[in-house]
Amino acid sequence: MLNWEFQYPIALWLLGLVPVIILIYLFYQRWRRKAYERIGETRLVKRLSPGFSPRRLHIRFFIFILAFTLGCIAVANPRTRGAASNDMRSGIDVAFAVDISNSMLATDVLPNRLSKAKELIQTLIRQMPDNRIALILFAGTAYVQVPPTFDHGMVEMVVKNAQPAMITSQGTAVNDALKKSQIALEGDEDRYQSIVLISDGEAHDEDALETVKELSQEGVLVNTVGIGSEQGSVIMDTATRQPRKDPATGEVVLSKLNAELLNQIAQAANGKYIHLNDVNTAARIILEQYSSANKKAFINPSLFSYTSHYLWLVVPMLLLLALELFISERKKPAL
Repeated sequence: MLNWEFQYPIALWLLGLVPVIILIYLFYQRWRRKAYERIGETRLVKRLSPGFSPRRLHIRFFIFILAFTLGCIAVANPRTRGAASNDMRSGIDVAFAVDISNSMLATDVLPNRLSKAKELIQTLIRQMPDNRIALILFAGTAYVQVPPTFDHGMVEMVVKNAQPAMITSQGTAVNDALKKSQIALEGDEDRYQSIVLISDGEAHDEDALETVKELSQEGVLVNTVGIGSEQGSVIMDTATRQPRKDPATGEVVLSKLNAELLNQIAQAANGKYIHLNDVNTAARIILEQYSSANKKAFINPSLFSYTSHYLWLVVPMLLLLALELFISERKKPAL
């Protein structure tokens, strides 16, 4: 059985122009008739233009409308879906929310906190090939960089190039990161969903605890990964290669890990808080949680093969337009 669908269904809205064009044509015909009546008696006017054929004009218009309709449907690209690849993926959806604020450049974790976070994400991605991965980057605000996808290579590439300069608004918007992760995971509640929040937690975001409670009620598991030390570390300025200073006081800025906030977030969503010391250990703890998750089979639409049929509409459309050009509005002269 063929599975018919339109690749661009929004193009079908163009069909709404068909009745509009018909109304315009009818108004034109009405205006034309009124114009004849103003000139003089209708039958006399018709005698003065014996070659004109209203019927031919109507036929031309009908052909044009039919060609326009076929063109609109062709733009939507009707297609049939063939057999899918046997590469069925039974996994879960995981959203990585990664802090890329300036504080993540602190060197209490070598080479720095952000580099360590990237290493953890890459390790996890390579050990969950059947999971869909989403990526959210945040600092003073959060952005969904990659929606849920099986294209793990693309996710790794974005992670590799992530830098604080990508977000001009600095800070640690944990609540916004959780909300954007929630948005990224929307659409398939039947799949097991999880968020991995990676940050130094250097924020006092009470709203984040309310958001994570909502996520818990929706069945979303939230794990948090803390990077840094509670003793703190200076933040190096990438331009001057000198410790950053507070513009107001001139004192060197010291960035400390807020383990308490990250632990509260994890507990509120039945997850675990992990202090990142060893990447492999942290990855193992997270993956052990996912091993018992209910994994739903999912087929990526890109695994289907499609056959487009727009040419079956374009060819008759062009033929109709050509025919319309050859039909004259004037009658053939009598022999």
